[in-house]
Amino acid sequence: MGNVQRIPHFFKPKALFGLDIGNGSLKVMQTTSEPQNTGNSGNVKQIDSLIGYGSCHFNKEAIVDGVVVKPEVIAEEAKNLFGQHLNGNITTKCVAMTIPSYRTFTRSLVLPQELSPNELSEALNMEAEQYIPVSLDKLYLDYQPTRDVANGKEFLVVAVPKNIVDSYVELAAIMGLEPVLIETTMSAAVRLFSRDYQSDVPTVIVDFGSLSSDISVVDTYMLAASTVQGGGEIFTKTIEDSLKVTHEEAHIIKTRYGLSLSKRQKEVSNGLEPVLDQIIREIKRLIRYYEERYGDEHKISQLITLGGGSNIPGLNEFLTDRLRLAVRPCDPWQYLEVNNLKLPTHSDKQMYATAAGLSMVNYKEIF
Repeated sequence: MGNVQRIPHFFKPKALFGLDIGNGSLKVMQTTSEPQNTGNSGNVKQIDSLIGYGSCHFNKEAIVDGVVVKPEVIAEEAKNLFGQHLNGNITTKCVAMTIPSYRTFTRSLVLPQELSPNELSEALNMEAEQYIPVSLDKLYLDYQPTRDVANGKEFLVVAVPKNIVDSYVELAAIMGLEPVLIETTMSAAVRLFSRDYQSDVPTVIVDFGSLSSDISVVDTYMLAASTVQGGGEIFTKTIEDSLKVTHEEAHIIKTRYGLSLSKRQKEVSNGLEPVLDQIIREIKRLIRYYEERYGDEHKISQLITLGGGSNIPGLNEFLTDRLRLAVRPCDPWQYLEVNNLKLPTHSDKQMYATAAGLSMVNYKEIF
C-alpha cells in the first residue's frame, strides 16, 4: 500500500445531562463527564462535579400508561424550568432519559458461549418470547452480558414497549434535545450506587418511586430485578386514609414523623405496614432467587434505599428489623462536588437519585 498514514478517530465525547420524568414531575441534572478519582475520601469511589440541576411539575394527565400523550404540556413546563428555575446551568442538548422500570420487562438468561452475533440475537428473541406477554414486534429489546457461568454466558435482557420509547423521543424533539440514551430507572440507580465505596459486595437496591418501588440485586452487574406497587404517593395516600387526615397533612406526617418514634408512630406503622410488607416479601423473594442461583459464597450483605419515596423517617430501621439485614440510604449528593450551588431541602434530596445516575453516564456505555 506504500506510504499510508493512519489517521486517528477524532471523537470527543459530548456533554450530556440526565432527565428523569416521573409521576407529574421532571428532574434534570448535569455533572462533569470526567469524574475525579477520590480513592482516599473514605466514603465514595469518585466525585462528579455538579454543573446544574432543577425540577418542575406538570399535569399528570400528560402521561397515560407510561406513554407521553401530551408532550407539549411537559415541554412547556420544562421550558420554564430551563429558562428561570435552574440551580446552575444545563449546558448541552444531549440528554439521557429513563423509562419507569415497571413499564419494562427485565430478565436474566443463560445462553451458550459459542453463539455468533446473529445466533445470539435469534436466541435472545426466542427466549424473550417465552416470558414477555407482549408481541416482540411491539417491543424494543436490548441486552447486556453480565458474567460467564458454568453452562454458558449470562445476559440481562430488557424489553420496552415501542410506543413508550417513541413518545419519549418525540418529547425530546419538541424540547429541542438530542436523546443519546434511554434506559430504565433501575439502571440509573445501579450506576449511582457504583460510586459507593461498598458497591463491590452483593447488594439489594430499593428505589422508592412515587407509585412503585424498583428492587434489584447487584453483584458488579444487575443480576435480578423486580418492581412492586408502593411508593411515596402510595404511602401518603395510605396515611391519609388510615389516619383520616387531608392529603397535605398526610404528607407532613409522612416526612416529619414517618415510622420513627413519635406520638403517631403506632398509627403510621399500622397504616403503612401492609404496603411495606408487600415490598419486603418481594425483597426476600429476590434474595432467595439470587442465593439459590449463585450459591452461599455470594450472600447479600446490605440493602440500599434511595429515591424520592424513601424520605420517611425510620424507614431504614424498619427494614433492618424486618429483614435482619444492614440497611442504609444512598444519598446522591454525597457523590457530587456541588461547587457552591444551593442544595435542595433535605426532603427533596432523594428525588434527584435517578437524574444523578443518568448524569453519570460514560460515553463508553453508549458506543
